[in-house]
Amino acid sequence: MESSSAAPAGGSRREATRQKLYEAAVTLIAEQGFSATTVDEIAERAGVAKGTVYYNFASKSVLFEELLRHGVGLLTASLREAAESTARAGGSKVDALDAMIRAGLVFIDRYPAFTQLYVAELWRTNRAWQSTLLVVRQEAVAVVEDVLRQGVAGGELSEEIDVPLTAAALVGMVLVAALDWQAFQPGRSLDDVHAALSRLLQGRVSGRP
Repeated sequence: MESSSAAPAGGSRREATRQKLYEAAVTLIAEQGFSATTVDEIAERAGVAKGTVYYNFASKSVLFEELLRHGVGLLTASLREAAESTARAGGSKVDALDAMIRAGLVFIDRYPAFTQLYVAELWRTNRAWQSTLLVVRQEAVAVVEDVLRQGVAGGELSEEIDVPLTAAALVGMVLVAALDWQAFQPGRSLDDVHAALSRLLQGRVSGRP
């Protein structure tokens, strides 16, 4: 990932090394693509020997697969924490969805190169890591599905909601809107973008006037 802040607190030396490799790989692949990026370049960018890459990962493909798993895992954890924090504070399910939208924007703002790679890889069908990517994507979407189901069960949200599709749409909305924000509207603040998506959520999901 692009920021060392994602490194495990008090983690082992190997975890720290893997973190450096993730950061190097995501930056290089975002700059020049997966095929054009070599293990030598990843090692050089990470400041380690080439053998260190193969000690931690069997191949460049395995490194990238683990990078996707690691990054989406961080996103999933941030979404889950947003929902749980809202619940602890006594907020509604729509409040939880709104908090998750903000958490997603914060994640994407922190890791823009990873997000670009993740979105691009979702639409490829010939990658060795496609099955892994689909699994970790579903883990992230499932967090949103849980909140939607709880909202429906509690009478806060309409029973007509298609939970799987709505969850996927909300996650997709945040991903695409955030990338559009960074690429074409970089002058807007995170608060401004969140407010815009929050209004969309209130109108399209909760049905409030």
